[in-house]
Amino acid sequence: MPSKYVQIAALLRSKILEGAYQSTLRLPTEMELSETYQVNRQTVRRALAMLTQEGLIERHQGSGSYIRNPAPIHGKNIAILATYINDYIFPAILQDAQTIFARSGYSTLVFCTHNQVNMEREILKNILGSPVCGLLVEGTKSALPNPNLDLYNQLGKSHIPVVFLHGSYSALSDAVCISDDNFHGGYLLTQFLLKKGHAKIAGIFKSDDIQGHDRYFGFLSAFRDAGLPLPDANILWYTTEQKNQLLKHNDRTLLEDFVKNTMRGCSAVVCYNDEIAFSLINVLLSSGIRVPDDVAVVSFDNSSYSEFCSVKITSLAHGSKHIGRIAAERLADMLQGKKAQSESVPWVLVEKESS
Repeated sequence: MPSKYVQIAALLRSKILEGAYQSTLRLPTEMELSETYQVNRQTVRRALAMLTQEGLIERHQGSGSYIRNPAPIHGKNIAILATYINDYIFPAILQDAQTIFARSGYSTLVFCTHNQVNMEREILKNILGSPVCGLLVEGTKSALPNPNLDLYNQLGKSHIPVVFLHGSYSALSDAVCISDDNFHGGYLLTQFLLKKGHAKIAGIFKSDDIQGHDRYFGFLSAFRDAGLPLPDANILWYTTEQKNQLLKHNDRTLLEDFVKNTMRGCSAVVCYNDEIAFSLINVLLSSGIRVPDDVAVVSFDNSSYSEFCSVKITSLAHGSKHIGRIAAERLADMLQGKKAQSESVPWVLVEKESS
């Protein structure tokens, strides 16, 4: 069951989108919300902080919380549904998408699921009740069965076009999806390491998002095609919740155990993304393991993490192609009655210090 502050945020989000505060644009005070929902003010503050992070409200010290840029009630709104708004790669994606939509005269409403299916469900129900004309969505835990397919089907019946970003749900076989070419990305990184003479390579992949499965498949396929044994014993799978434990609470137990046990005997590691590679390199260095002298580390995204790490990370980038822009262009085409097809964006290897 979601935390109390998440539930309160969902209730407030619903009221905001239903126009409950349209007359004043001002939300009740923290004390009033505490009394309404029978919780302490700290819980209310966390709920309001979540809505602020989503860009739905803005808070003014000494004045209160106000609805931010309320959307006009007409059919020119596009909803953007993301797993994490402040995720290190999403701000650039969001900016690209919003630029494309603005050129076509569309406003955007941005929502965040925190990769939780219950929050996705509440947001989708709100979207179905609002005058949204299109939806750009980053699927929640896209590798797992999704209980919200009924709502996606309702969107289809309502003729609201949907474009998925990064990965769609397997049950929605006709969905338009703009994704990274993750299979070939995993293959490319592994092949790169094999050519450098690394015969035993470990991998870290995310289990609840489809990107992790595709990257893992490419990783294994490179071994298969090279005629080498598949490294089953050297794989670490992690979930959204474990990622949050690592990044938000600095709990490095998962990676420390990986270094001590799962990675044993390996001279290189393919990481799911720069976020994980950054944390892994810190664990390796603190354990007295040199990068890349003892262990090479490679990754995906070529983000700020890859530059700011004490050992700059060899990582995959998109080159001149911008996934947010492409996804927005496809949705804009669908809104004009044009057909759109799924597309995989290729990766480009950027070699740095960690390999």
